[in-house]
Amino acid sequence: MRAPDMNAAVRSSLAELVGYADELRDLDQALGDGDLGITISLGAEAVIAALEQLPEDTSPSLLARECAKAFANANPSTMAALVAGGLLAGSKVWTDRDEVDVADAGRFVRAAGENIAQRGKTQLGDKTILDAIMPAADALEAAADAGAGLEAAIQAAGRAVVDTRGLQSRRGRASWLQERSIGLQDPGATAFWRFLESWHAASPATTPHS
Repeated sequence: MRAPDMNAAVRSSLAELVGYADELRDLDQALGDGDLGITISLGAEAVIAALEQLPEDTSPSLLARECAKAFANANPSTMAALVAGGLLAGSKVWTDRDEVDVADAGRFVRAAGENIAQRGKTQLGDKTILDAIMPAADALEAAADAGAGLEAAIQAAGRAVVDTRGLQSRRGRASWLQERSIGLQDPGATAFWRFLESWHAASPATTPHS
């Protein structure tokens, strides 16, 4: 996928993602402070506005950096900072590339996840967004083609969301609930899963080519 197609795909996907704001708010109210729906909505709107101003010859790496800056500046939440840091880390994977394929997408997601793990001091099994990100990265990197990779990533992230319900949250505000967090669905992992679904729903014809 070249940058102009990526620009359009990201904007369409984020416009779709904001439709999940109420779900994310409700999940976050159960485990956190309830601001995730606002974080996603404000961040998505800011990214869409920023991408609309980019020239067509913007590189994929610069496009990702602009997404990070816009998302972080939209609101001061911890999730916004983690997502922005992840996007910046992922952008480095695409340095000097004019076009990205499904394997590149997988490496981007993995780099973003590793950055979130480091900055958030979290690991797999802590019941955070990381639990959905890393299986999705595995799926994308192993895919033979873009369509299959996206579908596998959606399935992997969705399984992680369901499987981690039975775990105790160990990071962020959710960890304050201790045992009471068991049985609740992690809002961050759900947000990443919903983004993948939104990408599929909004731009199936413009997913990264193998």
